[in-house]
Amino acid sequence: MSLSHLCFYSAFALSGLGLAFHRTHLISALLCLESMMLSMYVALSIWPIENQAPSFTLMPVLMLSFSACEATGLAMLVASTRTHGSDHLHNLNLLQC
Repeated sequence: MSLSHLCFYSAFALSGLGLAFHRTHLISALLCLESMMLSMYVALSIWPIENQAPSFTLMPVLMLSFSACEATGLAMLVASTRTHGSDHLHNLNLLQC
């Protein structure tokens, strides 16, 4: 395993651990998800270059389109902060409308 693979795997694992253990604020959960998407994007960008496969060069563009959906999460963060007064996850209740 090369050093770049170790960096991508460790970045993904550390952001997953951050998502698992730091669940008090919604912004920290969104940042951990963003770092997971960034590590996957970098790994998918370098993978076709290492394998010299031209058929997988579209994969990073698809990954960017999926990560653009995180703007919805940021919009939900702003909306919940305005309505509830904070971004603590224990204040958010899915049963209340």
